[in-house]
Amino acid sequence: MRILTGLQPSGKLHVGNYFGAMEPAVRLQDEGEAFYFIANYHAMTTVKNPDELRSFTRELAIDFLAAGLDPKRSTFFLQSAVPEVNELAWILSNVCPVSQLEKAHSYKDKIAHGFSPHHGLFAYPILMAADILLYDSNCVPVGKDQKQHLEITRDLAGKINEAYGEGTLVVPEPMIREATAVVPGLDGQKMSKSYGNTLPLFAEEGEAKKLIMKKLVTDATALEAPKPKENSTLLALYRLMANDEQVAAMEADYDRGGIGYGDFKKRLLEAYEARFEPMRVRRAELLADPGFVDQVLAQGAEKARAAAAPVIDRVRKAVGLA
Repeated sequence: MRILTGLQPSGKLHVGNYFGAMEPAVRLQDEGEAFYFIANYHAMTTVKNPDELRSFTRELAIDFLAAGLDPKRSTFFLQSAVPEVNELAWILSNVCPVSQLEKAHSYKDKIAHGFSPHHGLFAYPILMAADILLYDSNCVPVGKDQKQHLEITRDLAGKINEAYGEGTLVVPEPMIREATAVVPGLDGQKMSKSYGNTLPLFAEEGEAKKLIMKKLVTDATALEAPKPKENSTLLALYRLMANDEQVAAMEADYDRGGIGYGDFKKRLLEAYEARFEPMRVRRAELLADPGFVDQVLAQGAEKARAAAAPVIDRVRKAVGLA
């Protein structure tokens, strides 16, 4: 089984990235042939400063390795190091209906939040499909919000196979972890850099405390009253970071009442610090050894291009380009 996941270098990583994509990816390294890439082509849809793009890309490589990605058990590379992905995206563009892209939730959501409606943003699902299909991926771990993009990928693979011969492209299957498919942000919406509601994965000193204690939205329930567990952003984040015993204790205190949200926020901060401390230590080690990161990405690019070559050759022959 070949597994593929990509992350976009569009800013500091947040805990939504970790629980939605990175943690599942790290665990899946032992369950198949894992391909993990940094989607720097995709980041160009929103990151317009070249120095920022380079910096974000580097930081993501370091953060993913700090989070447990093992280059000995997976292939880790930059999307831009495999230019064949753009050729496959063009081929897929010739079977993709415009109406399918117009219905994409991500595109409509970005436009609603003020992004410029340029072609890159509009055609994002096609490039994402090429990312997946170029490596004959069987399984794609995705968040619930990306499910539609996987459906588009499967549909485009089907259209290519129907037009040019069954087996031209492998039709992938999505893997969705329902429990953490959508990680809530500080305001209760999906955690996203686009919405400015994130809790950084590697926060600066004092930053996490400020965000959790002052920015995390709670309701106006009185201190002495039981707190509603349903739709509680605070509780949802705590469930991701604390152990089962700690979660059970907080849920019981929610039901009992007599404890304010300030106390619950302190518990969340403690769980956050404890959960990510080992990764902070590993990240410091990687920052001190930049040559190791360069070597990992170079070796990953070589392996990725070797895997992509027979696929793009097969597609070129099928569609008449070779």
